[in-house]
Amino acid sequence: MAAVLVTRRFRLSLEVVLKTLAVAACYYVGGRLGLLSRLTVEGVVVTPIWPPTGVAVAALLVFGMSVWPGIAVGSLLVIASLTTPQLTTLVTVAGNTIAPLCAYLMLRGVGFRVGISRVRDGLALVFLGGLGAMLISATVGVGLQVVTGGLGTGQFWSVWLAWWVGDAMGVLLVTPILLVLVGAAGPLNLTRWKEMLCLGLAAVIVVPWAVLGELSLLFLIFPLLIWAALSFQLAGSMLCALFASMLTTFEANTQKGAFLHLSAIEVMTKLQAFNGAAALTALLLSAMVAEQRATRRSVESACRELAEVLEHLAAGESPPEPSDRHTAGPVVAAPEDPGRPPPGSDPGGHA
Repeated sequence: MAAVLVTRRFRLSLEVVLKTLAVAACYYVGGRLGLLSRLTVEGVVVTPIWPPTGVAVAALLVFGMSVWPGIAVGSLLVIASLTTPQLTTLVTVAGNTIAPLCAYLMLRGVGFRVGISRVRDGLALVFLGGLGAMLISATVGVGLQVVTGGLGTGQFWSVWLAWWVGDAMGVLLVTPILLVLVGAAGPLNLTRWKEMLCLGLAAVIVVPWAVLGELSLLFLIFPLLIWAALSFQLAGSMLCALFASMLTTFEANTQKGAFLHLSAIEVMTKLQAFNGAAALTALLLSAMVAEQRATRRSVESACRELAEVLEHLAAGESPPEPSDRHTAGPVVAAPEDPGRPPPGSDPGGHA
């Protein structure tokens, strides 16, 4: 029996190690991709979208807090790829690790569902996981620049705002997509492939035209986001929003099209306003549609059960027991316990 317990513990430890290494690798890859769209604000390099924050929050939601070392290692590797790590680098790594951890703890505390099937889930991810928790990483990172003399105090707020919004956009755009890809947000619906193909073609045509044109027609992207959210919910809307944000960020770097003749601050402001509006529209609208569809399925299931009971009563028979009833509609899962961690989570601590 002891040998079995030792073997089981070894397998669990090996599984945690492999997951941690996978998180570190994904964090590093996300960081390198994010640096491709970096901008310079007040002499400091920032990114409009920082994918590693989305990777970190998604990893904690799926695997639990046991993978937090992977976030720290990934953050250290990204910094090491840019400059020689110093003692102060540990402060930045700590901020990059603590921020996703706080996002995870706050989301778990309010009963967040990884499927983002309710409006409250979307609001929680926006205001707690994104805008709220990422205050930590932005404050630590920019504050360290000021303390070490790399940044003047008068430049703090402009750089801090760019850093904070970039980290938040990583959570709002990348985390939902990763939850969809790993199946945590439910399976992809491929039955409506014709409409999916039409939506993809429309996005490929409309988004570049709206972004690359000099008339600044970025508003034309929002009907596509609404279409994607109504038809394909989270998967469709977030993929469309990410594609639009990536293309818009690329155009902002070249300062062409909708960003022609703008200063660096104006480019960052316009870009972040668009990215934020696109992410909020896609995320909250898809959550609202999912919640309404779940409510409708629940009402239809209750109506079928009631009709079955009335049929038995009209025939003079006793109504069937609840365990004997078979409904044709989908089963609606019971709400999760807000105090219970998601599957695979580790109740242990997080550095």
